[in-house]
Amino acid sequence: MRIALPQRGWLLDLDGTVYVGDALVPGAAETIAALRAAGRRVAFLSNKPLFTRADYAAKLSRLGIPAGPEDVVNSSIVLARHLAGLDPGAPVFVIGEPPLLDELRAHGFEVRNDPRVRWVVIAFDRTFDYGKLTIALQAVRQGARLIATNPDRTCPTEAGEIPDCAGMIAAVEAVTGATVEVIVGKPSPIILEVALAALGLEPADCVMVGDRLETDIVMGKRRGLATVLVLSGVTRRDDPRIAEIGPDLVLPSLAALVDPR
Repeated sequence: MRIALPQRGWLLDLDGTVYVGDALVPGAAETIAALRAAGRRVAFLSNKPLFTRADYAAKLSRLGIPAGPEDVVNSSIVLARHLAGLDPGAPVFVIGEPPLLDELRAHGFEVRNDPRVRWVVIAFDRTFDYGKLTIALQAVRQGARLIATNPDRTCPTEAGEIPDCAGMIAAVEAVTGATVEVIVGKPSPIILEVALAALGLEPADCVMVGDRLETDIVMGKRRGLATVLVLSGVTRRDDPRIAEIGPDLVLPSLAALVDPR
């Protein structure tokens, strides 16, 4: 068996890399098992704040990839930890779904449904509506600051791409005239530092594997990780940015990382 790169630490994006929707990318489970069998450390890194780390671990295990919550780093926990360092216990209004609200409450924040807050947290929210946008506007008018989970424009699903957090950020910035101060998810170094700490390795000894150039690959290259772009998600083989950004490897999917011979 030959693994394409020698690094000991492997950070794997989830949506579009390990699975698409509820369907495992063919060969993903076998590749991850081979990495682990070869003594490589594996962690899963997601910008998606729609589930808890325990939810992600349960999904991976159900799909045949044994995982615990400690193996997963997602934008929800990174945002909660980062904001706790900036303004512990602050009142917040959240454009987001229940798992993110629960994460913030677990970190001591007062989650409110009115504009009397110090922060508006913006996340991928499939329930985003005019009412939430109105509260965000009123909160900013009263001095609230903006922070967001991730910059992704779309999220890959089995039925095609759907709008992601960038749409919610754009709407709030457009009506308030304010700018999001911090986006903690990929390509931010904030989420990467949490992931590297989970692996316990230096950047030069790690690989970032993902399907999105502007988040997964750009983040890895900025910090000195090896980078692998997989074409099982949103990026197409003829995308001109591949040559511009220059991932170390471009592969059809995770399955191509390991040669069984």
